[in-house]
Amino acid sequence: MITVEHKSASSNFIRTIIQEDLQSGKVDQIVTRFPPEPNGYLHIGHAKAICLNFELADEFKGKTNLRFDDTNPLKEDKEYVEAIKEDVKWLGFEWDGLYFASDYFEEMYNRAVLLIKKGMAYVCDLSAEEIREMRGTLTEPGKESPYRNRSVEENLDLFERMRSGEFKDGEKVLRAKIDMASPNINLRDPVLYRISHTPHHNTGTKWCIYPMYDFAHPIEDAIEGVTHSLCSLEFEDHRPLYDWVVRETEMEHQPRQYEFARLNLTNTVMSKRYLRQLVEEKVVDGWDDPRMPTISGLRRRGYTPEAIRTFAREIGVARSNSVVDVRMLEHFVREDLKLKAPRTMAVLRPLKVVIVNYPKDQVEMLDAEINPENPEMGIRQIPFSREIYIEQDDFMENPPSKYFRLFPGNEVRLKHAYFIKCVDVIKDEEGNVVELHCTYDPETKSGTGFTGRKVKGTIHWVEAKHAVPAEFRLYDSLIIDADDKADKSLLDLLNPDSLEITHGFVEPNMKETAPEDKYQFFRHGYFHVDPKYTTPEKLVFNRIVPLKSSFDPKKG
Repeated sequence: MITVEHKSASSNFIRTIIQEDLQSGKVDQIVTRFPPEPNGYLHIGHAKAICLNFELADEFKGKTNLRFDDTNPLKEDKEYVEAIKEDVKWLGFEWDGLYFASDYFEEMYNRAVLLIKKGMAYVCDLSAEEIREMRGTLTEPGKESPYRNRSVEENLDLFERMRSGEFKDGEKVLRAKIDMASPNINLRDPVLYRISHTPHHNTGTKWCIYPMYDFAHPIEDAIEGVTHSLCSLEFEDHRPLYDWVVRETEMEHQPRQYEFARLNLTNTVMSKRYLRQLVEEKVVDGWDDPRMPTISGLRRRGYTPEAIRTFAREIGVARSNSVVDVRMLEHFVREDLKLKAPRTMAVLRPLKVVIVNYPKDQVEMLDAEINPENPEMGIRQIPFSREIYIEQDDFMENPPSKYFRLFPGNEVRLKHAYFIKCVDVIKDEEGNVVELHCTYDPETKSGTGFTGRKVKGTIHWVEAKHAVPAEFRLYDSLIIDADDKADKSLLDLLNPDSLEITHGFVEPNMKETAPEDKYQFFRHGYFHVDPKYTTPEKLVFNRIVPLKSSFDPKKG
């Protein structure tokens, strides 16, 4: 079922419940499910739920189903179904059963008919707005529908005619007959079925009535033999209705629902409605934009499934909502990549340097570790010659104190190469620095053990003649965490500096790189070859995370 090595996490209340249920004999085998609605792409909050359901079932040798709650054809699409399946697999999980709510439409219809026969459901002609107005408030009971006391025979006839397509959208609904005075508003005669003459991605035009989530979900769980139906906290008030549906539709298996806190991240929006707005208004480059918190966006940015799974375990499972610092997620990405990612050098904003005393036609190959933290990855060779590129930020003509990089008359070490000293600055007609002339000291070559003098600065570089042009995409948070969000729209909270694109160079060994390869660029951070825009003629790198963060995993 699960394709990754399981690592036990600290105990949580759901794990404790499962352990007690198994020890007491209440259940013989754990069955969980991940039940997304295919109305958008999954995000990092869903990743938490995926890991929880699959890993708990794996730990206790149970089963996990992937089930699509496809009860609303107005918003659902096959594109989302396939994207969700891909995301679950990418995270490292394999489901035991693949199901759709639409597989059970006939069974759900029959259970609704059973409720009508028991006098527990009725066809109502009120509009959606009228139903809302009559539902009451938290302090005042609701008002009964004038259609609440229709006979069983009339309700059966009307419900069958609803199914046959006789009525228009919104003309009638099927409601449960529970208690309009209940302190739980969800029990005030909730709608069970509505009419929608919209083709369904799975059933086509077979159905024109569709069950509501609160009616469909418990029946699906019961049909599949789910033992622990894990939901986020917003469904806690729906649990009495969940239990009512299972009980009154006389399902043979009676699952139990348990709620846990959903994942909230700083500088992040995780509402599908808002994410869809960003896509539809072209604020972002699709659902897989690397700034999006979608799993496909994180994947395209370069996050690893291992890092996301570790993050999901470490944040734990709680009963109350809280906000997790997004830097914690970034921390686990760095931890996962530091032993995996090859080190290399890239210049994102190039400034040309001519080493005037280096032989004009000479090119020498220098040794450099592929990953100093993982010596088994070996050594790479990089060319060095008279002309190189350095970062524009690594030179200042009039530097402040304690600036240890390159400036006129100062000497620095080139990573893996030699000491160089700036002897001349070339400017264009507008006074911009366009080229530096430097000298090098051949005795200072890295690896020779030179100790004659020391320099305080080390900078990276790329040899100019063999350098490979590349585009670099530097990402920041898409959302600004404002103190007061109440009066602000989503667009008001967007970070105008969430993406910066630069053009520079990488080492020539990067010619053989492929989409989705990952590297650590010296001093810049971890980067990922963008699979969407990289071509044989153009390399595009997405920065996954910067090299360092102020986040302390011990403090959280």
